[in-house]
This record gives sequence, C-alpha cells and structure tokens, in this order.
Amino acid sequence: MRFVSAFALAVAGGVAVTAHPLPAAAEGEQFVPLLTYRTGAYAPNGIPLANGQIDYFNMINERDGGINGVKITFEECDTAYNNDKGVECYERLKNSGSTGASVVSPFSTGITYALLERATNDKIPLFTMGYGRTDGSDGSVFPYVFTMPTTYWSQATSLIQYIRDQEGGDLEGKTIALVYHDSAYGKEPIPTLEALAEEMGFTLELFPVAHPGLEQKATWLNIGRRLRPDWVLMWGWGVMNSTAIKEAAAVGFPMDRFIGNHWAGAEVDVAPAGDSAVGYLAANFHSPGTEFGVHEDILEHVYAKGNGAGDEARVGEVLYNRGIVNSAIIVEAIRVAQGIHGERPLTGEEVRDGFENLNLSEERLAELGLGEFMNPVAVSCADHEGGGAVFLQQWDGSEWTRVSDWYAPMTDIVRPLIEESAAAYAAEKGITPRECPSS
Repeated sequence: MRFVSAFALAVAGGVAVTAHPLPAAAEGEQFVPLLTYRTGAYAPNGIPLANGQIDYFNMINERDGGINGVKITFEECDTAYNNDKGVECYERLKNSGSTGASVVSPFSTGITYALLERATNDKIPLFTMGYGRTDGSDGSVFPYVFTMPTTYWSQATSLIQYIRDQEGGDLEGKTIALVYHDSAYGKEPIPTLEALAEEMGFTLELFPVAHPGLEQKATWLNIGRRLRPDWVLMWGWGVMNSTAIKEAAAVGFPMDRFIGNHWAGAEVDVAPAGDSAVGYLAANFHSPGTEFGVHEDILEHVYAKGNGAGDEARVGEVLYNRGIVNSAIIVEAIRVAQGIHGERPLTGEEVRDGFENLNLSEERLAELGLGEFMNPVAVSCADHEGGGAVFLQQWDGSEWTRVSDWYAPMTDIVRPLIEESAAAYAAEKGITPRECPSS
C-alpha cells in the first residue's frame, strides 16, 4: 500500500489532507488525487465513499502489482463538500506524481461546476460518476468530462417509468412532488421532470430544502396535509435524507411511495430514522452487499493484511460499494489507455483516451469480480454517460432489497435536452464542438 505524504500541504494551506507517513509517488507510478470529505456536515456519507475507493486501489496494488505493473498512488484532500476547498484541493494535487493527476472525481456537483473549465484546460479527465452536469455527457462539447454510468436526467426518466408502472401505465392527473437539496445538485433533475410532466400529464410540485436539511417540518406539513401527492421524489444528501424520512413518517406519508435518488439511498440515510424508514425506496446503479468476487478480493488482499481503510463490518454498504465502482472504472480506463499509449504511467490527457474508449461488457465485469454487481458501460466520443440505467431498492429495516429490474433512461427525452444544453454552453464559452463519428 503506497500513499503520498501530505503534511506539508496541510500545514501550508489549511486544507485538511489525510496523510500517511509513506514515500511520495515514485517514478513509474500512476497518481490519482482523491477529493474526499471526512469532515463537515456530509462526512457520514463521504467516509464510506472514500474507504471504498481506497480499498479497491490497494487491492489492485496488492493482488495484481498495479495496472500492468504500474502501481497506483493516491492522496486524499478533504474538501468538506465545500466548493472553494474543492478548488484548492484540485490545484494542490493536479501536478503531483510523475505525470500529474490521472483523473479527478470531485464527488460534488458544486465542485464539478467549479472545476470544469480548469480540468479541461489542464487536460485532466473529470469523472463525475452519477453527479455533476448532465450535459457533460455530450463528448463533442465536453471532451474531458465523463458522467458514466448514469446522470440525474437519465435517472429522473427511470424513476418516472417506475412510478408509471406502479400506476398502471398512466400518470395523467397524478401529482408528484420533488423534495430537493437547494443547490446545483438538487436542481439538476428539474428540467427533465418538467418535460416529463408536460408529456405525461402529471403535476410536478417543487420543495427546496436549505443546507444542511435539518429544517423540514413545514415542508412535510405542506406535503402531507395540503398537497397530498401521489408520489414524492427526493434529491437529497447527508442529514437531509434521514430528516426527510422522519418528517414524512410523522405526517403519515407512505414510505413505499417515497423514492430517493441514488444519493439518498444508503444505510446512513435510513438507519437514523429507525422503523419509520421501512418501505422507503431509492434508486441505485450497483448492488449493495458483499456477495461478489470483488469483495472477496478486497477482504483477502487488503483487510486480511490489516490495511483496510475503514471498519471491515462496513464493507458492502451502499456508499462503500459506490467507491468501489468509482475506482474500478478509473482503473479500467487507465488499463484501456495503456493499451493505446503503452504500459507505463500516463498523463491525464492520455487517460482521457481510456475513458472515451471504455467498454465494460458483462464478460469483462465478470472477470473483474463485478458480474451482477453493476450494469455494462460503453462510452464513445459523443456519449460520455455510457448506459444510464438504474434499479429500485427498498429498505426492510435491516438491509436494502432490490425490487425492480433495470430501468433504462428515456433517451428520446434526455438526449435532445443534453445536446441543447451542451450547445448553449458551447455558444456561451465560444467552443467549437468536435466532430464525433456516427455510431
């Protein structure tokens, strides 16, 4: 296990950096900065995410000796889910290692917006797995942004499809409320939901919740006693999620008609609500639990050697597994890039080519110990989302149970919105979209 020492950075700049007294990145190693948040209001969510990322990288180093012999090195910088700190962490780490940062995963929509132009100018891939700007999926305008395996707009269409199925195929006259974090993140699905409401004939009601989300009593009194919607969707994060579940239960809103997006469907969201959370639904794009080959390898090669990033009992939680997915996609993108540029440490610009040619087929996922764990992903020049499907899971009081098949996004709705928004961004920034080969 190799880390880059970061005490000097922490002392010099006041940004929290998780440091380990081990050698700095040597020549011949691939450096990946980790923008994490183990502090602040969202630390309960950020900690398992970071642990999953780190454990996967360490497993690759221990089991395989790295990626084709190239060891992965990494360094955490704690953003506290704060945009300014996220930018500072990026600037501190982007030139680390022998070739600079391979890829940056901000794990925050706000930080993603703040870094988009910087990372593009620096030719460093910005991997925003299931968050950030959905129009970043248009690779002709955003060559360095990758949004796989799903986006907020795609997910919105999948959740509406699920609701439509539960309502017998017709949403005409129904009311759906969106309770959302009042930030760039929470506002992302609104244009798509508005388009779907117009097309399908349902009424959309919007309920913003201010950070950090502890004050929701008035919101839920409004929902439960005045509006009484048929369904509630939630785009929440952190303590907002468990607070919403408690308040929904207090006004008698049925949990099996309350659906969180994939950032509102982890153990930390439901456990604080106790029995009130039973029946609550959430989207996901990977399985919970530890019944997969990847977990066997992590336990054998990392935890059995005393090198786990966190508590072994939390391996397999939803957000821990999401960290695994993030690192697995990064590793495979680097592997593909090595096939193009050579089995050596690569620059961010070279790693970008790996992301754009990534094809995680069912067969490849099985080889990685990720079979049945996540859906295939296939990225192209034009399509940086590469899939978009989610399924629904339900909390039974002790664990998450999958309750639906995969719901593919309504690309006929989403793709035109993506291209329209990306074209507007290109016009605003004076970008000439590149030509992508037709599929």
